[in-house]
Amino acid sequence: MLESRQDPIAPRHVFLWRLVKFTSLALAVIATALALGILGYHYIAGFSWVDSILNASMILGGMGPVGDLPNDDAKLFASAYALFSGLVFISVMGIVLAPVAHRALHAFHLDEKDLDNS
Repeated sequence: MLESRQDPIAPRHVFLWRLVKFTSLALAVIATALALGILGYHYIAGFSWVDSILNASMILGGMGPVGDLPNDDAKLFASAYALFSGLVFISVMGIVLAPVAHRALHAFHLDEKDLDNS
């Protein structure tokens, strides 16, 4: 998928298309994580759809829950979802930054003649 150390650096249009693909993947991961949170808050905590969206968005964004949780099952779900959301954040940052980090590290391995191709 990405060029190896011996290959010349990818042209700018390839790099930009790679950024679009990786960002799209990151958005898909976020959408999936948000959907899991919405469903959990709706069916486990008994929140309305709007309150479920609000709580899942706030947890996924790192802000914390908004509504009071009515039972122990809801509290356990909220705890697990908060931990899951932290891992999603780290994963999404890795996905988005991977092409940029790869290009930066790849640039350190280029010869002077390879720089003319970018």
